[in-house]
Amino acid sequence: MRKINLSISGCMGKMGQQLIKSSKNNRNFKLVSLTENRLINKKIAGIKPSRNSADAFKKSNVIIDFTVPKCTLEILKIASKLKKKVVIGTTGFSKKEENLIKKFSREIPILKAGNMSLGVNLLVHLTEIASKSLGNNFLSKVYEVHHKHKIDYPSGTALMLGRGIASGKNKNFYNLIGRKYLNKKSFPYSRKINFNSIRKGEVIGEHEVRFSSGKEIIKLNHESFDRALYSEGALTAAIWLMTKKAGLYSMRDLLNFK
Repeated sequence: MRKINLSISGCMGKMGQQLIKSSKNNRNFKLVSLTENRLINKKIAGIKPSRNSADAFKKSNVIIDFTVPKCTLEILKIASKLKKKVVIGTTGFSKKEENLIKKFSREIPILKAGNMSLGVNLLVHLTEIASKSLGNNFLSKVYEVHHKHKIDYPSGTALMLGRGIASGKNKNFYNLIGRKYLNKKSFPYSRKINFNSIRKGEVIGEHEVRFSSGKEIIKLNHESFDRALYSEGALTAAIWLMTKKAGLYSMRDLLNFK
């Protein structure tokens, strides 16, 4: 198999660093460029990082992006002109930004996921099944824990779980979004979906969905122990995306969950 030329954006971030490490250990990839939103005066993995530009991405087959929404949209603008494939692990997009990503996906293949883990995507699938099966007799809420450096909340994964709940009920997710709590010891159920985000220590990621009828509670959860889980998932997504035409894809498409 011919090696895939890979660009990594946000190369100095936690996921950027993990992606560099994982890509160097994966024989399917050749790392050709790294980008960051500030000047870096040293080489990383033998490459001098640059800012996002057509020149930075011209040799790439696929770009993996774990940054912030503003940066992601900047990358998509460049990628669409160069006809490059993009894997997005960035979270925290607004509804307007989500629509812009859909617009770019008409031009290039994009795989976007709030979480690249097989286990988490299975959890989303199971959440959807549970929500559909339990119906309106059960209220639901989503709880998540991440490291203290994570800025956005709820996490992209928590929102994926919320979408799973909404999809199971065949309702619009944005109409079901309830309260968004930060660092609360406890938080209530609601007819809508409430979220509670905890930011502490160096926790990689914990997520839980709870369904309650008032007489019983059902819990679905997932805990991550190694950040390589996400970088390896993103590389798997990049390989999968190589054969795809323009469109917006998810890990659900990759995993072929029905």
